Amino acid sequence: MSGYDQDMSTAGSWFHPVGPDPDARIRLFLLPHAGSGAIIYRDWPSMLPSDVSAQAVTLPGRHNRRAEEPYEDFEPLLDGLYEAVLDELDDDRPFAIFGHCLGAQLGFRVAVRLKEEGERQPLLLGMSGWSPIGFFKPTEEQSRMPEAEMLEWIKKLGSFPAEVYDNPEMLALIVPALRADLRVSAQYEDDGATVSCPLASYGGDCDPLQEAPDAMTHWADRSPQYLGHRGFSGGHFYIDTHALAVTTDFSRHLRRLTAQTTR
Repeated sequence: MSGYDQDMSTAGSWFHPVGPDPDARIRLFLLPHAGSGAIIYRDWPSMLPSDVSAQAVTLPGRHNRRAEEPYEDFEPLLDGLYEAVLDELDDDRPFAIFGHCLGAQLGFRVAVRLKEEGERQPLLLGMSGWSPIGFFKPTEEQSRMPEAEMLEWIKKLGSFPAEVYDNPEMLALIVPALRADLRVSAQYEDDGATVSCPLASYGGDCDPLQEAPDAMTHWADRSPQYLGHRGFSGGHFYIDTHALAVTTDFSRHLRRLTAQTTR
């Protein structure tokens, strides 16, 4: 068993690990794609600077929280995640948020709500594999597609290791969580909301879920400190292949922003 598995957070906890490194200068909340959990970021701590303490989110209904009912409505899920993040924040330690796919949707709305409620702002927001305009939006009907059809769809996206599709036990864990997340995402309505913190975006150049060629350019209007977009070869899950390049670029922004705040 790997150290990552041994250290998995307890049932009911939103974060893995449960608490941050007390000596780290920056906290980083990592939000995964639909149907998955904290495990997709298992390699990130070794790629991040030692002064960045990463805590990945696992939503109810998967991994160590599989005994819990998954959320099927966007606003209650956002409420629960927002309160979990707010309860975690230190009095003065900077924090950042990075999300991929559904994780980007949720991370963006957490940052929007922090601004609206006058709370502390993230040092940096990283948005990957999603934009509020020009990206695929699932429908309620698609969340209920027959299992064989859903498996073909996620195979094309390459969202899970090949061995998963021949493992009924694994599928029994993954498919219900994915259906719930698709229903959540189907309810998302863009209202033109903005954040007040710096924002950087990332994506795969051949992402099949990006329906408009200029989709990622729309982030420029959502933050007064837009730091630009980095595109990488690959599809929706480019992030698996290019994790080191993404973490390196994101860390570069964190270092610069941290230096600015400590002058």
